[in-house]
Amino acid sequence: MRKVKEMQMKLGEVNIADISFDLRSRDEIPQLLMGLQHIWCTPELREKVFEILEKIVPVETSADTGRPGMELWKILVLGTIRLNCNWDYDKVQEIANQHTTLRQMLGHAFMDQSYQYPIQTIKDNVGLLTPEVLDEINQVVVKAGHSLVKKTAKQAYKEGVTVLWWKQTYIIRQISMCFWMPSAR
Repeated sequence: MRKVKEMQMKLGEVNIADISFDLRSRDEIPQLLMGLQHIWCTPELREKVFEILEKIVPVETSADTGRPGMELWKILVLGTIRLNCNWDYDKVQEIANQHTTLRQMLGHAFMDQSYQYPIQTIKDNVGLLTPEVLDEINQVVVKAGHSLVKKTAKQAYKEGVTVLWWKQTYIIRQISMCFWMPSAR
């Protein structure tokens, strides 16, 4: 029984769209989380990504009965962090249990800070993200990033405003960085 994400927010949970980041940070985690935030806040893109993610749920899994599995959103967030930061599962567990902004992105409220991710849960669920699935997601996200740049350029042209291309490039970089996989792995 897997859900994309529990839509009913818990007491003290921060909406993903309202999570704020240090824009001056040069660390990769805030950049990745901003890209994931864009995916979550864009309904068309989010639907396409979760259609792909629903393919990783085993066929024999019942949608109505049984224990709830890890939400697909959490699998996406943890898998993206793991691949882009080139971390092992132990490091992912440590960050998932201790990093405040990442815990907000995973949907934890201040009231459930005691929840700790077991290492085996992370291995079993994040391991479902195969390179083929990530490549499919990457194609969808990059295509959305390119349409974002085209739309912004058309709006700027109509308004007679100079386009600051580095901003659009930075947005595409944030989004596509979420699913970039180093070839060294």
